[in-house]
Amino acid sequence: MSDPIVKQNDHSRLRLHPNLVKAITEALRVIFSEGKYADSVVRNLLKSNPKWGANDRRMLAETTYEVVRWWRKLWSIYDQEVSLKEYPLWNLLGIYFTISGYELPGWNEFKGVKDIPIEERLKYVEQHRSLRESIPDWLDELAYTELGPQWEKEIHILNEQAPVIIRTNTLKGSLHNLRDILKKEDVETNMVKNHPDALELVVRKNIFQTKSFHNGLFEVQDSSSQEVAYFMNVTPGMRVIDACAGGGGKSLHLAALMQNKGRIVALDVHEWKLKELQKRAARAGVSMIETRVLESVKAVKRLEKTADRLLLDVPCSGLGVLRRNPDIKWKLTLDTVNRIKIEQYEILSSYSRMLKTGGKMVYATCSILPSENEGIVDKFTAENKSFKKIAEKKILPSQSGSDGFYMASLERVE
Repeated sequence: MSDPIVKQNDHSRLRLHPNLVKAITEALRVIFSEGKYADSVVRNLLKSNPKWGANDRRMLAETTYEVVRWWRKLWSIYDQEVSLKEYPLWNLLGIYFTISGYELPGWNEFKGVKDIPIEERLKYVEQHRSLRESIPDWLDELAYTELGPQWEKEIHILNEQAPVIIRTNTLKGSLHNLRDILKKEDVETNMVKNHPDALELVVRKNIFQTKSFHNGLFEVQDSSSQEVAYFMNVTPGMRVIDACAGGGGKSLHLAALMQNKGRIVALDVHEWKLKELQKRAARAGVSMIETRVLESVKAVKRLEKTADRLLLDVPCSGLGVLRRNPDIKWKLTLDTVNRIKIEQYEILSSYSRMLKTGGKMVYATCSILPSENEGIVDKFTAENKSFKKIAEKKILPSQSGSDGFYMASLERVE
């Protein structure tokens, strides 16, 4: 039996272990009952079981992510109400393993799976896009309304496993040197077309344990996200404000492009994220980033008309990164998306005052919904004649093979 749920190697000869499957059921219970994100749940689970082998760790992580990704589709095949009790979760995993090509062991926990007409129900599920692509009806309707037939292509690729992309820290060496160093550390990579600092891992593995990572030679960052810093068009010596800096991946890239010359002021409402940025900057050998917690609008006012470049990487629905964060679609609601759009416009309206006359700011999201992207920017420029849109870029996963992103460059003309 084959199905687009899993596009991996044949698992028919791989053995399942009861303790591992039980751990996966526990991870799913925490993700869906406590609202925690899959990456942190998996990370904590692996940390608490250090004796598991590499194959077991990979299997647990991949299975948890894939079941979260295909949650609705799997329950549709099971044809039962969603339940986080042990027996239904074992059956759900039995369905997943069967479709994925595993040879299902004759455990008591899997006995109910043989009575489920998996192939027959798969045929029904395949006829309905929201079931086939495993997304909530409201999200399917919203995205189709905004993107039309293009949505079908986007959601299909957004259900594939994302590649691991790293960005070379050019302050500490070239891409080719990094490639050679990683090869010696048993990490094979390929270059990424049209992305001069990017490398893609040939095989997924934990690269955070490598000496090259601890020496600050690279950061994990998708190629689409890397494009934002290039789009900023910075030069050494500029004063740049990254107003929604978060963990600072784009600040660090900007610092490398600026050759660590000038000043980057990284702002965020969460102090813990800025502390993480400080650690990353130290590892990367970046000394030009100043972090400030955005506690009130006064902080924005103090920086009025001080930036040559302003980056607004605003909060968004995250639909462009569903491959990496499949649980987004189960945590989002229509009300949340609508609130996000209000917040995006407020950030653009308020934070834009930090830009100098003649300066340029970039509004960016990792969403593919036009209402979060050009809809916000065009409304802003229509109501604020001091700003004009001079360029924009849309990155669709179906066309790029990378994450979905949007960026618009606006100039302050008076």
